[in-house]
Amino acid sequence: MKITAVIMAGGRGERFWPKSRNDRPKQFLALTKDGETMIQKTVKRLMPMVAMEDVFVVTNVSYAGLVREQLPELPEENVLLEPCARNTAPCVGLAAAVIRKKYGEAMMLVLPSDHLIRYEDMYVDTLRQAVSVAEKEQNLVTIGITPAYPETGYGYIKFERDAALGIPGVYRVERFVEKPDLDTAKEYLASHRYLWNSGMFVWKASSILINIQKLMPDIYEGLTAIEEAVGSKEYPQVLEENYEAFRSESIDFGVMEKADNIYTLPGSFGWDDVGNWLAVERINSTNELGNYIEGDVITIGTRRSTVCGGKRLIAAVGVEDLIVVDTDDAVLICAKDSTQDVKKVIENLKICNRSQLV
Repeated sequence: MKITAVIMAGGRGERFWPKSRNDRPKQFLALTKDGETMIQKTVKRLMPMVAMEDVFVVTNVSYAGLVREQLPELPEENVLLEPCARNTAPCVGLAAAVIRKKYGEAMMLVLPSDHLIRYEDMYVDTLRQAVSVAEKEQNLVTIGITPAYPETGYGYIKFERDAALGIPGVYRVERFVEKPDLDTAKEYLASHRYLWNSGMFVWKASSILINIQKLMPDIYEGLTAIEEAVGSKEYPQVLEENYEAFRSESIDFGVMEKADNIYTLPGSFGWDDVGNWLAVERINSTNELGNYIEGDVITIGTRRSTVCGGKRLIAAVGVEDLIVVDTDDAVLICAKDSTQDVKKVIENLKICNRSQLV
């Protein structure tokens, strides 16, 4: 069976402000010193398994130019443009409809565009195993991440052994749970029955569309109209009319939390969702004082800090556990334990009608 990849690339990356902006969000930024952007890395690591002509990128219409600039080998028709943001269920449904129209049936690897993977061979092996599970009947597969600490910023997957399936290392999903408080996260870690929910999925196009039809019939009706129009001159108008009418819904809530035959594979391949500025020191090397330094920076008595300079010199003196990011028109100064609140800056800028900085 043909294997396709669907890269979800419509996010705003607000917690990476001020580098991540509306016109160039996180997935189109290079956050490691090799100069490759997040989306370029995402596609490149799939090449042992998926041909470039079978990679599809779903993104906002305003990012079409960025996708084509950063992935010039991607066929133009494989850039699926969302007329508006409607969360991941319509995003996945659109890709499944286009793939079914093009291939009749195919396997879909559904992946975020802004994650990093350290052990890429192990990652590909995990995806191949997930494909072998998703090929059976109408199984839906999610890749869980073996938790290393009690994280409160991720959703979790509770799993159980399923003797009937008979595939070692594959578990039935008992339930999905929302982001927990710290005490609950500690309980999950101690139980050895929970995985982090990575947002990576594997299934046949028919499998996910059958579940959307069953669980989200209103959205499926619009997807059917879109599928029929694929390849015709009416497609842009049909897409816009139906997509704008979709309710905003995640694939997790709309399908995965309600469907049957949900399986998970624990992933231990050095995954990082690069969710906020704390990730920069995890994915890059720090110096002997625990600092990550980028650009024209002088540090004196500074420890465990991330300082990213732009055109100006930054001098950090006697500070600890701080994040400083300088761009042409804005500077972020943030305590490490407040990185989740960076998106509140965006909210404030919108309220103050300073959209040029968003």
